[in-house]
Amino acid sequence: MARRERRPRQHLAGIAEIRITADEATVALVVEALRREFIITEPEPYDSGHTYLKLDAGNTAPDPDDG
Repeated sequence: MARRERRPRQHLAGIAEIRITADEATVALVVEALRREFIITEPEPYDSGHTYLKLDAGNTAPDPDDG
């Protein structure tokens, strides 16, 4: 079966898309550590064994007024 065609990825300044590949206990520790420092989405585990989430690192876009 052929893979479906993927849309081009879109990126937002300050938003990181994270994939964690680990056992449940390790994922929980990593998520807890990230949650202490950042705003994150709820982790989404997939059957593949990967867990996905998004992390808001704040606005990292260049300031047009700075310069």
